[in-house]
Amino acid sequence: MTSAPPPDSVEGLFARYGPAYRWLVTATVMMGTIATILTATIVNVALPDIMGAFGMGQDKAQLLSTGFLAAMTGTMLLNAWMVERLGQRATFMLAVTVFIAASVMGGLAPAEGVLILARVLQGGAAGILQPLAMQVIFQVFPPEKRGSAMGIYGIGVVLAPALGPTLGGIMVDSFSWRYVFFLAVPFCIVGLFLATLFLPGRDASASPRKFDWIGFGLMTVFLVTLLNGLSNGQRDEWLSDSILRDFAIALVSGIGFILWELRTPAPMLNLKLFTNRVYAGASIVAFIFGAGIYGSTYLIPLFAQTIQGYTPTRSGLLLMPAGLVLGIVFPIAGRLSDKTPAYAMVMFGLAVFALSSFLMTGVDTDASFWLFAWWIMLGRIGLGFIMPSLNAGALKALPMALLGQGSGAINFVRQLGGAFGVNLLSIALERRSQFYVDSFTAAQDAGNSATAWLLRDVTGLLAQDGVAEAIRQAGALNYLGRVIYPQGNMLGYRDSFFIVGAIFLVALVPALMMRRGRAPAAPRASDAMPHPPSTQNAQGG
Repeated sequence: MTSAPPPDSVEGLFARYGPAYRWLVTATVMMGTIATILTATIVNVALPDIMGAFGMGQDKAQLLSTGFLAAMTGTMLLNAWMVERLGQRATFMLAVTVFIAASVMGGLAPAEGVLILARVLQGGAAGILQPLAMQVIFQVFPPEKRGSAMGIYGIGVVLAPALGPTLGGIMVDSFSWRYVFFLAVPFCIVGLFLATLFLPGRDASASPRKFDWIGFGLMTVFLVTLLNGLSNGQRDEWLSDSILRDFAIALVSGIGFILWELRTPAPMLNLKLFTNRVYAGASIVAFIFGAGIYGSTYLIPLFAQTIQGYTPTRSGLLLMPAGLVLGIVFPIAGRLSDKTPAYAMVMFGLAVFALSSFLMTGVDTDASFWLFAWWIMLGRIGLGFIMPSLNAGALKALPMALLGQGSGAINFVRQLGGAFGVNLLSIALERRSQFYVDSFTAAQDAGNSATAWLLRDVTGLLAQDGVAEAIRQAGALNYLGRVIYPQGNMLGYRDSFFIVGAIFLVALVPALMMRRGRAPAAPRASDAMPHPPSTQNAQGG
């Protein structure tokens, strides 16, 4: 006679709640996913107010986004080890508790240093929570339903960044930028309560791996030095000693991380996963996907507020229609991904998002609200088709014993793309804007009749207002500069949107790598862990 499964195991919880358990546990982990990704992008709308409150420059303000994404990227690979050591329930509850504490710290921050630290802690907790959600979904749904389930998961991953700026803008305009840090706390509290009921505990029969401290240290050094160099290069000069030192350390630590992960018996990131052609192609697309969604969500609210003069609420509302459309697209895309080849869905989504980005290269100060909103909606439809097929296609190509590590690795790659995307697009925006401003300034000479007419008209207006003759010319030149800078900045944004579109077109090539259902050299389960795990533990249980 077979003994009854432990009551806090997946089998025991299925026996208690029946088939509805799949949706109960999915709702539980989605609370963490929505809270963390909502917070990842909601601060973007509040950036101008935060910069004004603390007197921060663009380089420091950028750390509020990149610091979060870098910490999230770094801790994603902790997920598999923590789940093996603590179990899904304890891991989820610990990460959510840290996230709540960091959110309160950010909302009450008295200085920019505390605010940046709070964002880093938020990102660290978020990095543990996101792969856990994907593991749970793959653990409780049968293979033929996983695409639909990933469509539900994808709602949290992409819908939260779409709606976050809208809610954040309302908070900033109605109350203060500080309230954007408190918005995710209710989701976290609900998630904590549900976790006590529906998440499984630790598998007592499992033998957890040793933690890869050396790998984690090398990866942390790599991320911190590389992103710090990228963040400060424009301000400190790219060839300065401090920036070159950051890049040199990043190069050495990055190579060291790869070499160490290849030789250690219990790697934090199992690089043999990427010998699977399907998984490798999906990972490259995931990197570009992360860069596109986080980079564009960073650029759009800034453009709307700094160039078009929108309020935080109006700039957030710009993304609202896209969020509503995603609520319709995701379930449809999830169902299609169960019946349609993953690479076809992914390539269609990449092409649609690229088209959206190219359309946004025509944006200017006179672009209407609904035209700009339509362009954003089109891009989010593309992302909606990418997400379910990308995750399901990547993980279906792996053995069951590697699902936990495969889930953590592809989430890691996506977030790494997000961290790089925000950094590199910020650099591109600043450099291209400066290029156009310098070009326009150089053209403002005595031979430029339009400039001469403008200066003469402005000088005349200043004279009518009684401005002293000695400062009229200076006032006219100051006005000319205030006209030139927004024009150069607007063209810089156009170039940045073009870069995003071009990168998504390039991603069509690695998407073709997902065409084959079987990889020529799939990693074996024995490569992942020193001891053969049970199926439940291998999936993160």
